[in-house]
Order: sequence, then C-alpha cells, then structure tokens
Amino acid sequence: MSHVKAGGSSKNIHNNAGARLGVKRFGGQVVRTGEVLVRQTGSTKVAGPGTFISRDFTIHAAKDGVVSFAKIKKTRFTGKTAPRTQVSVV
Repeated sequence: MSHVKAGGSSKNIHNNAGARLGVKRFGGQVVRTGEVLVRQTGSTKVAGPGTFISRDFTIHAAKDGVVSFAKIKKTRFTGKTAPRTQVSVV
C-alpha cells in the first residue's frame, strides 16, 4: 500500500490580471510628447520617425504631432524579411 497521501487539485490558481496590451492611440489622433502609443510584448510593431521604444517594448511619442501607421518589411537577423507595422508621429 502507498504511504503518500493524495495531492489534491490546484484549481482556481491562475487568477492574475491582464497586461492591458494593445494600441492606445490610433491613426489620425493628435498626441503630445511622451504619450504611450502602443503597449506590446516583443516588437510586433516597430518605432518609426517621431517615436521611441522603451525597455518593455512600449512605443512612445518623441514629439507632438499626429499618429500614423504604415506596413513595412523588416529584415530579420537571418536576412529574411517579415511584415511589420511601423508607428510614427508626424
């Protein structure tokens, strides 16, 4: 016979809040310097002119202006290109 008691179950332990990721300012919107444009995990969207990217890949406005999005081809380390969305402030 076994000498180890039953372990039981571990239900209802995955109860953490969402990360609130996504686009915060959309194309055509007027923004001020430092505003958060996109919160993301990894570089799914790339920072274009008038923007900068912080340590956690959040894209901010580097100047006052209007937000715009454009499709670009980003070259990877291997030389292969991948489609990305470029965020810029003009």
